[in-house]
Amino acid sequence: MGTRARANAVRRLEKSVGTLTHAALARMNRDLPWFRQLSAEDRSWIGLIVQSAVTAFINWFKDPEQHSAVTADVFGTAPQELTRVITLQQTVELVRTAIDAVEDEIEGIVDDKDLPTVQEAVTRYAREVAFGAAEVYARAAEIRGAWDARLEALVVDSVLRGEADEAVRSRAAALGWRSDRRVVVVLGRTPDGDAPRAMPSEVDAIRHRAGQHQLDALCAVQGDRLVVVLGGVDDPDKASSHIVEFFGDGPVVVGPVVQDLPAAKVSARAAVAGLRAAAGWPGAPRPVSSEDLLPERALSGDGHARRQLVTDVYSPLVSGGPSIVDTVAVFLETGCSTEATARRLYVHANTVRYRLRRATELTGLTAGDPREAYTLRLALTLGRLLAPETSTQPGL
Repeated sequence: MGTRARANAVRRLEKSVGTLTHAALARMNRDLPWFRQLSAEDRSWIGLIVQSAVTAFINWFKDPEQHSAVTADVFGTAPQELTRVITLQQTVELVRTAIDAVEDEIEGIVDDKDLPTVQEAVTRYAREVAFGAAEVYARAAEIRGAWDARLEALVVDSVLRGEADEAVRSRAAALGWRSDRRVVVVLGRTPDGDAPRAMPSEVDAIRHRAGQHQLDALCAVQGDRLVVVLGGVDDPDKASSHIVEFFGDGPVVVGPVVQDLPAAKVSARAAVAGLRAAAGWPGAPRPVSSEDLLPERALSGDGHARRQLVTDVYSPLVSGGPSIVDTVAVFLETGCSTEATARRLYVHANTVRYRLRRATELTGLTAGDPREAYTLRLALTLGRLLAPETSTQPGL
């Protein structure tokens, strides 16, 4: 197309900006049911976008060399919130519908000899506008993802610091958290060599895996620690086993199940203490419950673990009577020998077995198991030291 013919086509197009815009919007209203359901304000914004796109096309067509790069600037007049109202697929439908309307309309605007060139230019420009739309949505998704990551880190940090409340529940709901019951905190190390900025893929994989098992998940990286809050948990050991592969080497500790997200600070506190003390049990399973790490937690200075050993192990033994406590203590001192215990106590071996079964019923621990015997021995020691004082020394 010659310079004079191009200038003539441009003049005709400039006079028809309103006509082209109106035709595009009318076609959208006719062919796109969802467009008719938009609010008047949203349709108005789309009208401004179409008008901006038509004007930008004319400027580009007037001087392709000066406007060689077609960017997403045609969408600059629209608010960011519009990307939440209209999906990328719907935007592509808008572009396609607008182009069809413009191509039909320009047949009556430009000369017949110039029509093929203008139509070719419209098609090329439409392709660039579609790429520009994809860029806008990609940028919006990136911004939204970064905001969601910061909000998620804030929620998890509030849980760890014991500041979870109804506001935290509301923020979690904004991230897609649906569970209102049975929450557990899982704590471990990040994969070797992974900096926090390199963790999004692992975090996304954890969320995906949790979702496959009908669990909610909130994840955050804090230094070299990976923290996962799971919701809707029926079996904490089974739930944590689904995601343990995404943690780095070393122990993965599962806190106790609590009733809801605001109460998750209890699970988080136990998990943190368990991770700190897990080095004391090199042979611990992976994942390991913070309850199973009570002896190591007590020895590392965890006052909650000390009180729990006294409350959950020593006190039930005492409630069974002096004979139960004495039998368990002697059984442990004699190397877990039933016969030696019977001789020391001057009772029949079957009496020892009965009392040991009774101790298991009271505490859930079996004195004949090496690991559980260790827990019983420490609980007996702490109970003798602390039981009279637990009600008056909350700092222990």
